[in-house]
Amino acid sequence: MSTPPDTDARQISVQGAWAPLKLPVFRAFWLASLGSNIGTWINGTASGWVMTDLSSSPVMVSLVQAAASLPLVLFALGAGAFADTIDRRRYLMTTQIWLLLSAAALAFLAATDRLDAWNLLILTFALGSGAAMAMPALSAVIAELVPGKLLPQAISLGSLSMNLARSIGPALGGLLLAQFGAWVAYSLNAVSFLGMFLMLWYWKRQPNEDVLPPERFMQALRAGLRYARLASQFRAVLIRATAFILFAMSTWALLPLIARHELAGNSGTYGLLLTFVGIGAVATAVFLPRIRAYSTPDSLVLGATITYAATTLCLAALNSEIMAYGVMAVCGAAWISVLSTLQLAAQISVPAWVRGRALSLYLMVFAAGMTFGSLLWGWIAAQAGTPAALAISAVAAILAALAVRGFSLGMYEAPDLSPSNHWPHPSSAEELEKDRGPVLVTIEYEIALDQREAFLNAIQLLGTTRRRDGAFAWGIFEDVAAPGRYIELFQHDSWLDHLRQHTRVTREDQRVQENVDHFHTGAAAPKVSHFVGGAPAAFSLYNSTVTGT
Repeated sequence: MSTPPDTDARQISVQGAWAPLKLPVFRAFWLASLGSNIGTWINGTASGWVMTDLSSSPVMVSLVQAAASLPLVLFALGAGAFADTIDRRRYLMTTQIWLLLSAAALAFLAATDRLDAWNLLILTFALGSGAAMAMPALSAVIAELVPGKLLPQAISLGSLSMNLARSIGPALGGLLLAQFGAWVAYSLNAVSFLGMFLMLWYWKRQPNEDVLPPERFMQALRAGLRYARLASQFRAVLIRATAFILFAMSTWALLPLIARHELAGNSGTYGLLLTFVGIGAVATAVFLPRIRAYSTPDSLVLGATITYAATTLCLAALNSEIMAYGVMAVCGAAWISVLSTLQLAAQISVPAWVRGRALSLYLMVFAAGMTFGSLLWGWIAAQAGTPAALAISAVAAILAALAVRGFSLGMYEAPDLSPSNHWPHPSSAEELEKDRGPVLVTIEYEIALDQREAFLNAIQLLGTTRRRDGAFAWGIFEDVAAPGRYIELFQHDSWLDHLRQHTRVTREDQRVQENVDHFHTGAAAPKVSHFVGGAPAAFSLYNSTVTGT
């Protein structure tokens, strides 16, 4: 497993949907993920059905989904900061141990007949917490296991793993419930975490080559939020994800009630409904690379959302179990089309240095929609009935998709977000302490008078990249005594923060900067100057000695 992905990938065609599985390290990761996902779906199926035995309230049933997704809202951002600042392999191994122990506790209570509604919700929350802490790192690590050209296929295979598990897990969970009881289903989930733990144990992760110290936790959190706020394409992903999941959750939150009351079924019915969701998703995942060749991400998400809403309307109207299975297969196809496209857009729109935090924000927004949506549609179902809640959510999903269609997800091809390393290391006459600051950077430009408007338009985008990568202030100023002479300035909290910005500039940013430099008419390149606040270390030591402090 120690072979770098690029070594094996040279012989692999990037056109094949299965190409990443030819890489041993990704194949091991994918199989471990599949086993863990199957266990998770077994657990979710068991818990959803057990709650209908413990309580007939739609709100209590929907709380199972809410308890599983709420931890992502609470903990995902912090987990993303951990994923970007500490060793991901050891961190993920710790999360797998937590998940195994939580699942084992659930199995013990079920086996000893001590499981009640509140114990079920508490341990579901514990499992959700472990998943929330692991998911940003698991999502970010995919980019470490495959070369960049295989990332779309790897993400699609990740969605395929989830939906294969959706096909196998619910049916297996329903069978285990009917034949052996919930404790066996929960035990199998506990065992499923061992596969991922062993994969991580044997994975020889490439060491981090950063020469700068990692960011502090709160500093990393702020950097992630700042990046999401200023990166337009990633911000569009968050908006589109919110508009979809908030209304799409009605189907998953109310599906146990649909199986039990609307279709007069049992746990096997519920498991089969979820199985057909997985069948539709798996069948679609195989053809997604071809579908993407004839569509844009925006059109695919819009079309799939409308299709998903149509299946929700069908569930609200029909009472035939056989027809419901067909509808759920189409639902699964639409579901994976939306989620796979959104996840791909999230992955390719952020560079490696912030990927864990960015993906944690994506997961947090998704989970917030899941949590609030589950509670909302559970409450509406309690007031107006399950069919009415489904119909309302379907209409709202279409309206929301149309309302946000102006936020573009970009294209399937990833921009070049690899480090450009084109900024020279700033020279200084003496050694600077890393925490000295604040730092002021100025760049002087000479611009032809008839090009000033075009220059100012171009440099605004450059200013966004400066602030996105760590500057807390940015501006562009013209010399009133010499029109056409401009000074760009931006500031950092410390010298270390400015050095970090040097490592964050991507090749895409380099093209933006070159477009700005094109307007410069001076004989030499734009002059860059660095000014630092605070006292030098030698002066501070001398001052404290003289004053006796």
